[in-house]
Amino acid sequence: MFDLMIRNANLPDGRKGIDIGVSGGKIAAIEVGLPGAAGEVIDATGRLVSTSFVDPHFHMDATLSLGLPRMNVSGTLLEGIALWGELRPLLTKEALVERALAYCDLAVSQGLLHIRTHVDTSDPRLVTAEAMLEVKERVAPYIDLQLVAFPQDGYYRAEEGAKSLERALDMGVDIVGGIPHFERTMQDGAASVEALCRIAADRGLPVDMHCDETDDPMSRHIETLSAQTVRFGLQGRVAGSHLTSMHSMDNYYVSKLIPLMAEAQINVIPNPLINIMLQGRHDTYPKRRGMTRVRELMAAGLNVSFGHDCVMDPWYSMGSGDMLEVGHMAIHVAQMAGVEDKKQIFDALTVNSAKTMGLVNYGLDVGCNADLVVLQAENVQEALRLKPARLAVLRRGKTIARTAPKIAELNLSGRPAKLDTGRNPTAR
Repeated sequence: MFDLMIRNANLPDGRKGIDIGVSGGKIAAIEVGLPGAAGEVIDATGRLVSTSFVDPHFHMDATLSLGLPRMNVSGTLLEGIALWGELRPLLTKEALVERALAYCDLAVSQGLLHIRTHVDTSDPRLVTAEAMLEVKERVAPYIDLQLVAFPQDGYYRAEEGAKSLERALDMGVDIVGGIPHFERTMQDGAASVEALCRIAADRGLPVDMHCDETDDPMSRHIETLSAQTVRFGLQGRVAGSHLTSMHSMDNYYVSKLIPLMAEAQINVIPNPLINIMLQGRHDTYPKRRGMTRVRELMAAGLNVSFGHDCVMDPWYSMGSGDMLEVGHMAIHVAQMAGVEDKKQIFDALTVNSAKTMGLVNYGLDVGCNADLVVLQAENVQEALRLKPARLAVLRRGKTIARTAPKIAELNLSGRPAKLDTGRNPTAR
């Protein structure tokens, strides 16, 4: 007797007709024709059942603030940063919590149950940290939320930036962040990387830095971050987010850089939607699109995961909380349209991101947490193509969200009356 059973599921690895039994919030069995009964049965009808989606890079303190106190007219990164600087003194804990909880509702509906968010620590009030710590506690039953102490205005550049970051860590923010390319000089940027890695080593914390989010090929702080990772023994616990300067670096330098990153076991987090929107703004044509070298980094064995980064905030007026939208864009920008490419892209939204976040008991194996999503698509490739409805979202084996399948009704002579948008229309 299982608490819940999912019948006739397709899995991301290509297996079909699989039954999944859940007991005590964990996956208890995975096999074809699983015997036994269950308190609740979900018939997947040959749909894809995946582990829940993971977003390893987000800004929840800014989300859903679009238009406050004004719009980003140019749509650029620098105006977004300036606009956030205008909004920050006006922030209240209550408003931050309200917007963050609203976004978490949206995330759950999309099957997104694990999020790492960067928390701006540049304002000495640390109202952002207070708010996000409350949100973390309130959403814990349904979302794993990790918080990064992020010195948005620069660790050295911002007044009291260093002190504020340490205070945020003392409050319970659990990851050390940074933004070395935003310091006033390259030297200050390199010094900030060393200082922040030292703090992480002393406190036993992971590191996740906004690194080289620029078109400047001479912005090479990822090299410093990799070296300091090895120096402080932080291998596997450090993430370099964005890394957009790599799209402008010459190939010889990159041929030296990637092995150094691999030695440091750097987790790489590109943000496809934001990177292609904000980078290359000084170019006429040819115009660079800004995403880092995803295919090459994956081929070198680095753990690459994708972040959503922003939803309706000063930097990005769009976004839906849908990690499949992120993967869909990554396929196009990274030119990874092959069957195996798409499997790698899907992994970057799930298992790779779970590794980046250090999630425990995540996966589709017996003993893993039953955090699952039933999608209105037959396989990984179709899920990325269609960005389909999440028919059911499970947290620890409990259904916490449902969406009706999208079925189109047709009135065409001699043609079917209904069209299941989650099925290949040419399939028989």
